Amino acid sequence: MVLSDFLSVLAGFWQNGPVQVALAVGGGAALVSAVVGVFTVLRGQAFAGHALADVSSAGGSASLLLGLRPLVGFFAMAALAAGGMEALGARAVRERDLVTGIVLGAGLGLTALFLYFDMTSTATTGAAVSVMFGSMFALAPGTVTLALGVAALALAASAALYRPLLLIALDPDLATIRGVRVRAVGFAHVVVLAMAVSLSAMTIGAILSTALLIGPAACGLRLARRTGTAIAIAAGLGLLATWGGIFLAYDSFYWTPGHGWPVSFFVVAIIVGAYALTGLRGRAG
Repeated sequence: MVLSDFLSVLAGFWQNGPVQVALAVGGGAALVSAVVGVFTVLRGQAFAGHALADVSSAGGSASLLLGLRPLVGFFAMAALAAGGMEALGARAVRERDLVTGIVLGAGLGLTALFLYFDMTSTATTGAAVSVMFGSMFALAPGTVTLALGVAALALAASAALYRPLLLIALDPDLATIRGVRVRAVGFAHVVVLAMAVSLSAMTIGAILSTALLIGPAACGLRLARRTGTAIAIAAGLGLLATWGGIFLAYDSFYWTPGHGWPVSFFVVAIIVGAYALTGLRGRAG
């Protein structure tokens, strides 16, 4: 009886339209976040990734206010913030963190303003929850083509940047000696990072998207010595967390009828659990 119930739920899961959209968009976001996340961790830019994700919420809330597609708003604001941080050119870690913090504060301030307008000037309901914590089952079918296009562009750019970015992450001085344009490559990376956080922000929310960007990448780097292997592990874990989270959220409608649990909660819970397990494995080794 239990098996037949599970198969019935699984059949409905695959045939559900919003689920199909969530699987496609969430899968693209997971793959891009895994690739970009590994280099973000290697370069010590986890805080910058978190800041861009939070700042992107201003674009997401503005897109709801203006009637634009959310991904356009998320990416536009994340790219603007990334360009601003890179243009200031602070190289010292302390100065870089200060600049990042200032940009983060400005972005969240704009988010508060736009969400206020969303709630008082439009008929938009649940805007704050959707922007900050995601609403994967509410994604429009037309989002799939745009999201997968951005994901493909981000992956292609990451492949082109792979060798110079890896050299910069391991030894910036050696990269300079070997003729790598460190500033240009760094700027290209933050643009791709903006693409990654905009995709993850649209799926699991701006506040929680850092988990998808950093968590799988950190696990991959813990388990592998080669960067390529770490990326593969991160991609697998990101897909597992995202698709597993979507399934658990869908199934949760049967736990509390009519009130399913948030997808973002399950995605983050799986990632945190995986990170804890890799930490235990590291101690055992």
